[in-house]
Amino acid sequence: MQLVELSQAGRTPDLPLTLQVACEPLVLERLLRVLPGQRYVGVARWQGRPVLAKLLVGDKAQRHFLREREGAEYLAGQGLVTPRLLAQDFIVGQGGWLLFEYLESAQSLWDAWGEAAREPLLSDAQQSVLAEALTAIGQMHAQGLWQADLHLDNLLRHEGRLFLIDGGGVRCETAGQPLSRARVLENLGVFFAQLPAELDLYLEELLIHYLLANGEHALPLEMLQAEIAKVRRWRLRDYLKKAARDCSLFAARIGAFGLRVVRRQAESALQPLLADLDARTDAGHIYKTGGAATVARVELDGRPLVVKRYNVKNLLHWLKRFWRPSRAWHSWREGNRLQLLGIATPTPLAVIERRWCWLRGRAYLITDYCGGQDIIARFEAYKQATPPESDLLALDRLFAALQRERISHGDFKGHNLFWDDAQGAWSLIDLDAMRQHRSTRSFARAYARDRARFLRNWPADSALHQLLDQRLPQVPGTCPN
Repeated sequence: MQLVELSQAGRTPDLPLTLQVACEPLVLERLLRVLPGQRYVGVARWQGRPVLAKLLVGDKAQRHFLREREGAEYLAGQGLVTPRLLAQDFIVGQGGWLLFEYLESAQSLWDAWGEAAREPLLSDAQQSVLAEALTAIGQMHAQGLWQADLHLDNLLRHEGRLFLIDGGGVRCETAGQPLSRARVLENLGVFFAQLPAELDLYLEELLIHYLLANGEHALPLEMLQAEIAKVRRWRLRDYLKKAARDCSLFAARIGAFGLRVVRRQAESALQPLLADLDARTDAGHIYKTGGAATVARVELDGRPLVVKRYNVKNLLHWLKRFWRPSRAWHSWREGNRLQLLGIATPTPLAVIERRWCWLRGRAYLITDYCGGQDIIARFEAYKQATPPESDLLALDRLFAALQRERISHGDFKGHNLFWDDAQGAWSLIDLDAMRQHRSTRSFARAYARDRARFLRNWPADSALHQLLDQRLPQVPGTCPN
């Protein structure tokens, strides 16, 4: 295949794929990232050795090629640890390629963070990951460089060293001279915004690792916190937009006669279910049926999933619903919102709306199955006793997160709160009425209702009710004590 033909190969070209590069065959064996018709990044074999190949095609190929090459040269030129650029070229009318040494068995700091994420906040393992990252970022800033797309996946551990990758995102202010304070704060804001918000309490402690590598500027905490908050707001808006369109994360088909958005990594596995959704739902284990919604657990190749079907009860019900986003769509957005904010909820996998000339009818939401106990069952034996401290701490974290993000659930009964053993956290389900509030005042009222509804799960005179009432955070002015 010629490089120019790759621009027509779509998202999933047949592999292995052989291209002619610098008069040598390049065999692309595994794709790591694809932007259809523009960028193909993957593991390949060239001159008998494995390489990381970045193949750039389409109308923007030359611009992207120059940016990738320039970024790689900046990193190497300032003596930073980065994979060697083995070969590169651009052919007008076809596209460009860059071949880097492949770091076999390297581990990204994002994967290392994932392994440590369940540990107590700022555990030794978490500190180790963040210290490595902040040291590398400090070294880069000290040389006048910054990574515009800064995240833990762009830092790779390999044979005892930490490698900076992805030159396409590397920018230079003045090579060899420390980055300006404004740019440092902006870039650190991008980095910290992707970490759990609970870590914000430890910013000052974490910054020590950065300052040991680059102590050029004093970094006012208030200014850094403002940058972090700004980036988090942008990330959330951007992610929710992606959850409503076709992109690398989601496969979407939206039109006058239907809406279907599927998490792309689950798309192929979900096909048998999507092809016969009503029949498989009705044949599943029914938790709730009739009325406005049917909820069922279905098995798909041994994997349990939950399908929530939003029914149209009658003409009057349809007249109330057809003109506005379905409850399935609302739950889809809120589930994705919670996941980005680090609040546990079963992963939303797909949303479907039946439409006729844009008029909405029956809708469906498919999520992972949360197999743990709900909080009523889990705390059944503790009505007059104290539940395990780990469960209570997880509850503290959940309520603190809801307060921090100004999120109200709207139906906070115990059957909508499940224990997720894999995350060691309480997982929220039934997000039909969930809302993230813009104003503190509206959130305070909604939070007070959520808190009161949650406590009504247990008798007011029980020891458990009283313990939780004392322990759960309050919004000033919404509770009597």
